Amino acid sequence: MVRKKKSAQEVAAVTEPLAVEESLGNSLRANLEEINTYNGVIGYILRNSTSAAIDLKDPTKIIDYAILSSAALDASEVLSEDFKLGAMKNIIVDGKDVKVLSLTVNENKISVFMEKEANCEKVLRKLHNL
Repeated sequence: MVRKKKSAQEVAAVTEPLAVEESLGNSLRANLEEINTYNGVIGYILRNSTSAAIDLKDPTKIIDYAILSSAALDASEVLSEDFKLGAMKNIIVDGKDVKVLSLTVNENKISVFMEKEANCEKVLRKLHNL
């Protein structure tokens, strides 16, 4: 399997959430802002083909989290195709200190970053109720 590498230049660093197009829907953005207040949630990245919104509690980690988000979503698509698993609903990457929940809602790719002990199920229920 060939791994795609993303350079730091491909990811724009910002300290505040970027503007999200109206087409993303207010409910998705509102749900992500509510999720961001949950205990143990570090932040989120919401992106589609034309825009992105990044809201992280530690803005110095934006590039790291953006690369992790992209790699997790790309890997889930590759694994799904290689092993003929069908469409992936979500993927959770569980690290030493942090975990990331990545999923696609319509054409929007979402990654929610959490501390290891945070409740992924609560976040998933909120996002799947859209």
